[in-house]
Amino acid sequence: MNGNEVKAALGKNIRNLRLKRQFTQAELAERADISIIYISNIERGIKYPKPAILSQIAEGLEVEIYELFKVNHIPAAPPKDNKKLINRLSKEMTRKITETMNDVFRSYLK
Repeated sequence: MNGNEVKAALGKNIRNLRLKRQFTQAELAERADISIIYISNIERGIKYPKPAILSQIAEGLEVEIYELFKVNHIPAAPPKDNKKLINRLSKEMTRKITETMNDVFRSYLK
């Protein structure tokens, strides 16, 4: 891994950890006592924080520093293709539940 790949992986991990905890960038920035712009730059792989800042970010995310560098974090949100599938399934399930409930009510109201 070269330096740019490390910055990109670190930024992606921080973003995934932040989203997993349902923090906004503003919330993480406040918890870590750094600026939102700096968090954004780190997450986009533009900036690489000094060790003291890494410590603050880890503390803000309530993880150990090494967690920021793990390469196997599961993304916080499903890929866009999966979002379409999930939305379609959700609509279909809602439709089926509604149909079933209507059938049950009709049978009792006869």
